[in-house]
Amino acid sequence: MGIRSIASKPLAAFEHWKTRKWLANPESVQRKWMLKLVKEASRTDFGLDHEFENIKNYEDFKKSIPVRDYEELKPYINKILKGDEDVLWPGKPLYLAKTSGSTTGVKYIPITKQSIHNYINSAKNAILAYIHETGKSEFLDKKLIFMSGSPETEKKAGILTGSLSGIFIHHVPGYLRTNLLPSYKTNCIENWETKLDKITDETIDQSVSLISGFPSWVQMYFDRITERTGKNIKDIFPDLELLIYGGVNFELNKSRLFETIGKKIDSIELYTTSEGFIAYQDSQKEEGMLLLLDTGLFFEFIPADEYFNENPNRIDISRVELNKNYALIINSNAGLWGYSNGDTVKFVSLHPHRIVVSGQIQHFISIFGEHVIAEEIQKAMKYALNKHPGTEVVEFTVAPQVSPSEGLPFHEWLIEFTRPPHNLPGFAADLNKKMTDLNVYYKDLIEGGVLRPLIITVVKPKAFNDYIRSVGKLGGQIKVPRLANDRKIADRLR
Repeated sequence: MGIRSIASKPLAAFEHWKTRKWLANPESVQRKWMLKLVKEASRTDFGLDHEFENIKNYEDFKKSIPVRDYEELKPYINKILKGDEDVLWPGKPLYLAKTSGSTTGVKYIPITKQSIHNYINSAKNAILAYIHETGKSEFLDKKLIFMSGSPETEKKAGILTGSLSGIFIHHVPGYLRTNLLPSYKTNCIENWETKLDKITDETIDQSVSLISGFPSWVQMYFDRITERTGKNIKDIFPDLELLIYGGVNFELNKSRLFETIGKKIDSIELYTTSEGFIAYQDSQKEEGMLLLLDTGLFFEFIPADEYFNENPNRIDISRVELNKNYALIINSNAGLWGYSNGDTVKFVSLHPHRIVVSGQIQHFISIFGEHVIAEEIQKAMKYALNKHPGTEVVEFTVAPQVSPSEGLPFHEWLIEFTRPPHNLPGFAADLNKKMTDLNVYYKDLIEGGVLRPLIITVVKPKAFNDYIRSVGKLGGQIKVPRLANDRKIADRLR
């Protein structure tokens, strides 16, 4: 064992002890952060506009700070982009994370000197939690691949601006830098295909133990290696033992990725966004990710089915319930206030608070009042895959077909398979059966003759990659939505 792996174990035990302390008092910890954030930002433009000095409790907080999305926050972001200080948080942001949202254009999300430490410490603690639970630490002595966006930044109003994952690269602890792959120069390559070739060149003969990145990036990287060598990844990287990933629901693609590797390895899921490092998987044995309640974030929740109501029920951590979909609302030491990032989460444990990301508020189909959500779509696909062993799906999305050339309207499932089912009509029937089980409105519309059962369109290989490339985002942090209430994406995939 090397010095890194030896030193990590007592550090992991110490961080575990610290985590247990705040886990014992989740409600008081969140109240502490609510009041601390308000006090820190009371003299900012936002704090003055919303009378932060009068906020003494959560009821005051809700009255003073309305829920808003990026477009509603934009006037304050524009002031930052003009060079103003003390807008959302004291001083100027350290960075602006530039992101192309799934549903909006370019967004600039502030990252402050306080919030960047939360990102780095949370990423470190995710690994330490794994070490503490499993006792495995030798992977720290070998090569670590971090697949990220370009670390190059530009300045806007004197503030460094770039992709979130690229910004992370500047803050990798020094003791890990000698183990880190690919090189800084390779990470700066903008063209994804060229970058993938260079990453392969630099890593193919290394002793790699850990890889981190979006599963789609990792799969493309593994495919490139197997194309070159004709071997399973386990034969190229026999020491590979840990995958760290985030950004997508991984369940549907896990079997293909592990098949490419040629063996099962451990994995750690992260829920990290430009708006904050929200949660990480703290156990290989338990479902869900630990919600990070003591890292500079104050969380609120709105029941997803109430989100678009005029006065939705807005609650803090003390009132959440198991297995209920909530829109996530973020308040942070980066200066986000009542901020809806569009995600929905569901609590799978309350002691401690563990969540899964269940979908997005904006992503639904409700042409006829069926209000189908992403969680239902994903559950139906998982059910059909279990009913049809050997079937493998690369990616899929669902859209309404309101005016077909003949027959009733339907929901069209556009699916890219690596291994299509032997019985495609049966696969479609099983998808439809599960959808009617999950959504009574969808069932009623089919039984009432308003909709017909769903129809599968098999898209060509690499159709989803081609779509992402066509919008200039291949290799970027963009996800094709699982479903949409229009056909903008569906018509480009056909």
